[in-house]
Amino acid sequence: MWDNQLFLDTLPVLIKAFVQITLVVTIAGAALAAALGLVWAIALRELPAVAARPLGFVLDFIRMTPLPVHLLVVYYAFTQLSGLTVGIIVFGIHYSTYMSESYRAGIDSIRRGQWEAAKALSLPASRTWRAVILPQAVRNTLPSLGNWAIAMFKDTPFLIFISVPEMVTAAREFGGRHFSYVEAMTVAGLLFLLASYPTAVLMRKLEKKLAY
Repeated sequence: MWDNQLFLDTLPVLIKAFVQITLVVTIAGAALAAALGLVWAIALRELPAVAARPLGFVLDFIRMTPLPVHLLVVYYAFTQLSGLTVGIIVFGIHYSTYMSESYRAGIDSIRRGQWEAAKALSLPASRTWRAVILPQAVRNTLPSLGNWAIAMFKDTPFLIFISVPEMVTAAREFGGRHFSYVEAMTVAGLLFLLASYPTAVLMRKLEKKLAY
């Protein structure tokens, strides 16, 4: 049976877990993923094949293996790290492999003439990337990066595998103490929706704007 008071009592508990764990892992993990993804995308394009192919294999391996496995391996391999730190690192590395593909698509969308113009002007490779290619590529990639950040946000319940008390874990524990899970899980679902839906709408609008 639904309990309005229990619903209200759940709010501060889950909001605290949302702010202190779920949001921190999402923001820090997304920032790390965006930075590493850009590094991987440039490296795969600039490195010689003898180095790019092994890197591509490693990225494919990470992308094609489950996130909970990564969490457990790193958590038990580096016991000196806190669960929160492990979560940020693993989420960042895991999602960087997806973001690298988005960056590569953005880079490939740059017209060949711009590469040739930079070469004709004798611009060094570093300046070509910094002044010509990346501003356009990153701009074209922003909606996709935002969507990956939303996916990361929705995957934060996997932190339960390494005993990090994120929002869904907090909801489960609260429901267990009060012998009723419906109210707590409803609050968790609403918080996920309230955070992810506006972001998704913003990304769709940004994607449409950049298309013109």
